[in-house]
Amino acid sequence: MKAIRIGAGAGYAGDRLEPALELMEKGNLDYIMFECLAERTIAIAQQQKLKDPTKGYNHLLEHRMVKVLPLCKQHNVKVITNMGAANPLSAAQKIKEIAQGLGITGLKIAAVTGDDIADKIDRYIDYPTVETGEKLGSLRSSIVSANAYIGAAGIVEALGNGADIVVTGRVADPALAIAPLVYEFGWSMEDYDLLAAGTVAGHLLECGAQVTGGYYADPGYKDVPEPWNIGFPIAEVDSAGNIVIEKLPDTGGVVNKDTIKEQLLYEIHDPANYLTPDVVADFTELTVEEIGLNQVRVTGAKGKAKTGFYKTSVGYQDCYIGEGEMSYGGSGAYERAKLAGEIVAKRLELLQVPIQELRVDYIGVNSLYGNKISRMINADFNGLSEVRLRVAGRTLERKHAALIGNEVEALYTNGPAGGGGARAGVKEIVSIASVLVPADDIEIAVFYEEV
Repeated sequence: MKAIRIGAGAGYAGDRLEPALELMEKGNLDYIMFECLAERTIAIAQQQKLKDPTKGYNHLLEHRMVKVLPLCKQHNVKVITNMGAANPLSAAQKIKEIAQGLGITGLKIAAVTGDDIADKIDRYIDYPTVETGEKLGSLRSSIVSANAYIGAAGIVEALGNGADIVVTGRVADPALAIAPLVYEFGWSMEDYDLLAAGTVAGHLLECGAQVTGGYYADPGYKDVPEPWNIGFPIAEVDSAGNIVIEKLPDTGGVVNKDTIKEQLLYEIHDPANYLTPDVVADFTELTVEEIGLNQVRVTGAKGKAKTGFYKTSVGYQDCYIGEGEMSYGGSGAYERAKLAGEIVAKRLELLQVPIQELRVDYIGVNSLYGNKISRMINADFNGLSEVRLRVAGRTLERKHAALIGNEVEALYTNGPAGGGGARAGVKEIVSIASVLVPADDIEIAVFYEEV
């Protein structure tokens, strides 16, 4: 039975490149997928595009493609990626430019568009947001982006027209794997069990080394060999939708039933109804079995018809976060850090800084769990010999956010004793709201560049 081998090239926007290159060289791949988008990532990319219409694609696109394109050509591995982010057209042009600079010819590059619906956002102003139920219109003045999670259709079209590299914007992560399977095997877009199998394969690959032991590692409890040399996963999928997940034998990490099951449940709100633009997948009847060293077979995916709606991530300018940090060590470290936090909070009150929310955390003490649970874990805070103060606040204006870090830095000379290692900064925060947009409103198009 024919099988297709798809490698994971990235699990997030800034992931390592070396494991992907090793897969392309040694993995006998047909395809490699670089999954590099998150909700906030694409909103930030839209802001970059507003400043420069030629930008807005993944910041590591050039870095990756200089190394990937020669291997793509040499080993006949097709590349599918959402590194186009807010600007897949410019990303495709940049890839062409890189190929020309490297003297590579005979490549067809496709850009899939249609996910960006910012110009249509007024149609959905009365739609409720998924997170709060409030109408999207309440955010209208601060909206900076709107991108629908589109499915595999545009990528399938590109592959059918001979594309060697397909670059997209916001597609659903599993679509990067579903598309080559649909194209290679001729799967119907209404064969929901097969599309669900493709979704399983894509979901297992989309986070890169998470499924080969990265997020699984827990020393002394779940040990992972050579985590510094962890390899990215490969999915070998046959025409019946049976999946084998493996890694290269000379890499670190581990693939076993537990790493697979952990990743299957990752970010799945309802395992019986995993909503994607191509299918509603049901993971509850999956069979996971180890068939060899670092080889796990996954079968039994079920699917149902898609909902007819696309989740759309709407990025909006939310606030600024100002923060500052200072370390205290030695005897009485916690008490001095606590006093420092009280001083900063009082100073901000005296200055009448308009802060929407203020957090005073003691890293290593209560920054993860808050005071109540942290006191159960650490009965004697006073016994701590090293504490780092962090003060952070949300404001509507940058100038007010900057005052928070300024007050932390002022602890150097204004006490308490023994503070050091100060750090201060301001972050502009783009937040995300989601609405469900009718699929019929989305117009997918594919554009090509050749070199």
